Amino acid sequence: MFTAIEQHLSKHIQLTKEELERFTSVLITKKLRKKQFLIQEGDLVNYEYYVVKGCLKAYEIDPSDNIHIIQFAIEDWWISDFKAFFKNEKARLTIDCIEDSLLLGIAKTDLEQLFIDIPKLERFFRIKLTNAFVALQDRILSSLDKTSAERYLEFRKTYPNIEQRIPNYLIANYLGIKPESLSRLRKQLVIS
Repeated sequence: MFTAIEQHLSKHIQLTKEELERFTSVLITKKLRKKQFLIQEGDLVNYEYYVVKGCLKAYEIDPSDNIHIIQFAIEDWWISDFKAFFKNEKARLTIDCIEDSLLLGIAKTDLEQLFIDIPKLERFFRIKLTNAFVALQDRILSSLDKTSAERYLEFRKTYPNIEQRIPNYLIANYLGIKPESLSRLRKQLVIS
């Protein structure tokens, strides 16, 4: 089970056997079934999670009960309500499973101690956070200046392995379009 996260870490940093053992010793394992909640709005968020297996979505429910999907997460990705995690606030997001999922969680207190004990891990998480910030900025700019078709094509290009695993209505929600519009876009793209 730790093989996946070892490979994930090695893309950016090299840990000694002892450092790797120290890191994995603080991880918790969480197995969830499809439709099961990882985090619900109002929860205290003590962990961020690495996805070993499965697919999840993070979303907000507005006062009119509309769902706004913020993030999907599949294997080799991280997910949490990061604002709640880093600022010790109650969750604003809800995260649930689109598929049965296996996750590794790390507590904020353990993470902070690991940054002191193994500075390479602070570099790793800085890289991950920077990449996530850049992706978020790209997504915001895309929603401001691209057509629905352009956003959909960009989604397919950026996340080629995810579309088959997520129902169309969730992809439409993530893109900020109606499911019918996504169906029309797909038909037009197949024809052209």
